[in-house]
Amino acid sequence: MFWLVAGLVLFLGAHSVRIVASDWRDRQLTRLGDTRWKALYSLISIAGFVLIVWGFGQARLQPVLLYVPPLWLRHLNALFTLLAFILVAAAYVPHNHVKAKLGHPMLAGVKTWAFGHLLATGMLHDVVLFGGFLLWAVVDFVSARRRDRAAGVVYPAGAVRGDLITVLAGAVAWAVFAFWLHGWLIGVKPMG
Repeated sequence: MFWLVAGLVLFLGAHSVRIVASDWRDRQLTRLGDTRWKALYSLISIAGFVLIVWGFGQARLQPVLLYVPPLWLRHLNALFTLLAFILVAAAYVPHNHVKAKLGHPMLAGVKTWAFGHLLATGMLHDVVLFGGFLLWAVVDFVSARRRDRAAGVVYPAGAVRGDLITVLAGAVAWAVFAFWLHGWLIGVKPMG
């Protein structure tokens, strides 16, 4: 469990600098320059991600059951993850109503993904992983929305075409991941 927690601290810590030390981040960005800052940020994030993956795999070898969710929550999680994929797609597809309304749909997608997985799983390592991401995403979403309001940020208006592309892209990505990649990459086949 140590390596999973260490990976979460490294990965989510790097992604939280703007939340907890925005002025320091700005000074480092000025001092290092955009390219070197992004390189350092990427290296720390990749190291954290690798530790999360490895630590989660190690923690699964010694499972600690915290609760047994009812089977129907697994099906509900499929809907949560579908919504999460659509929200993540909304972060990249231009001119959609979701981005116009939420401003930070990727963070909303991470919250939805993590919450759904907390409902559907009951092992300690699952709670640490998904609970950590849920907590971070909630705090980051609130922080980002507060920065947007303070800066007067207005996101481009959405259009039906953008909405359709968002839903289609998210649904296709979800289907590929849920039916094929999740089993191959994670070792769990959520769709049987």
